[in-house]
Amino acid sequence: MKRIFFYIHLLLLTTLCLLLPLSAASAEEGDFSERVNSMVEITGIRDSFDGDKTRIVIDATKPVKYKKMVLSGPDRVVVDIENAWLSPKLDKHISIENRFVGGVKIAQFDPQTVRVVVETKVGKNNYNVFALNGGTIPGRIVMDFGNLTNSDGAQIDLSRNGAQPAKNETETVKPAPSKPVEQPAPKQETQEPNDEDDMDGELSGITGLKGRKIVLDPGHGGSDSGAIGPTGVMEKSVTLRVANELKRLLVQEGAEVYMTRSADIEVSKKRAKATDIEELQARCDVANEKNADIFISIHMDSFTSSAAHGTTGYYYSLGDKRSRKLADKIRIGIIDQLGTQSRGTQSCNFYVVKHTDMPATLVEIAFISNESEEKLMDSEDGIRKAAQGIADGIADYFG
Repeated sequence: MKRIFFYIHLLLLTTLCLLLPLSAASAEEGDFSERVNSMVEITGIRDSFDGDKTRIVIDATKPVKYKKMVLSGPDRVVVDIENAWLSPKLDKHISIENRFVGGVKIAQFDPQTVRVVVETKVGKNNYNVFALNGGTIPGRIVMDFGNLTNSDGAQIDLSRNGAQPAKNETETVKPAPSKPVEQPAPKQETQEPNDEDDMDGELSGITGLKGRKIVLDPGHGGSDSGAIGPTGVMEKSVTLRVANELKRLLVQEGAEVYMTRSADIEVSKKRAKATDIEELQARCDVANEKNADIFISIHMDSFTSSAAHGTTGYYYSLGDKRSRKLADKIRIGIIDQLGTQSRGTQSCNFYVVKHTDMPATLVEIAFISNESEEKLMDSEDGIRKAAQGIADGIADYFG
């Protein structure tokens, strides 16, 4: 009998020894899962190049808080994303190799931090790092390198002659639904979080959108369908859908938004009886009478060949000198969101950008004559992304 009790006791001890590690592992897994759920997941990293600038965008599942450091020997811009973890699906190294950027590395620096390292070939005044929150991707960090412009729209000199060696520079940025803030001279600087009561002031200071008068012009309408895609999608419908979503986004940021049309109608009071010039002038009148800060005419492109594709920004070269900057920012914002090919920013003689008194641009979001881009812009996802891209460009322009 004693022997039976001995074996039962031994069996219980053995079982307990086997179960304890499993229980501890289960507890650790539970703790890890709980910790990850409260953290930001870094889900993507992408880059684009338009000849004048390289843009790197880091995608996240939540608004981000980060610190930026500038290191020398070799020159690197380092961004530490706080309370974040790296998706295992991400490519940890991107080779870019253009005249602005050498390569990009991203890794889990420690259990709470994702580190991004960009090997840069530009001086300290020729890069910009900022956060974008909200929209189709909840959190993003944008890093621009190249021929950036100052607040007057003048190009910054890329020459590094006489530049001082980079010192370790740390800047902490809290999550904000915003566009870029001008980068300070090398020194430690911390941006403190604001209370919710200060949100309006924060948006105004960071994005510059609060109180801005913005006129949106959805191209065509009423008896004028605009271009028609291979499956019958009409340009006038796409432009109105994008404009309505864009208005919603801008109003959220505190902007004062006016639409040349908010339904499937002509803008001129003469409606279908108006001449082309009368219809176009009616659109300009809305912006001029409202004394708008900017005017954006939204269109879809079309060509005889269905192979044509991409996004183009237009401006009137003899108009307001800030128009090209506005066209550039909006074109880049759309490309970042939709992933369309850049067709550049071009000067034009279009009536609506020539006869408006403020910075103005006409943007061709994509080609409705291209079957893939027609399908994209007939989808809710395409509409949201196009609107978000234009909103990003506007915020970048005012930032």
